[in-house]
Amino acid sequence: MELQFTGEVIEWRGPAPFFYAVVPPDAAELIHDLAPMLTYGWGVIPARVTIGSVTWTTSLFPKDGGYLVPLRAAERRRAGVELGDEPAITLELAGP
Repeated sequence: MELQFTGEVIEWRGPAPFFYAVVPPDAAELIHDLAPMLTYGWGVIPARVTIGSVTWTTSLFPKDGGYLVPLRAAERRRAGVELGDEPAITLELAGP
C-alpha cells in the first residue's frame, strides 16, 4: 500500500535530538486500521519513505493515536528538510 501526504517536521529532544514527520490524521487512521496486519510488534510499522528523490526504509512510531515518520539526519540533509518544514512524503507499507 502506498500513501502520499505532507507532514510537519517536529523535533523530539531526548538524550539526542530526533526529527520526525507527523502523519496527518486521515492517513494515520488508515494506518491504524491496517496496523494488525502490518506491525512486527510494539505497534511499530515497517515503511519505505520517499521525500523528493531520497528513499530509505524505517519504521513508523505510534504516538498519541497517530504515527511519526523517523527522519534520519543523513536523509533529512539529502532531502533538504528542516525543522518546521512540511515535505511531501510517500510511504510504502507492507507487512513484516
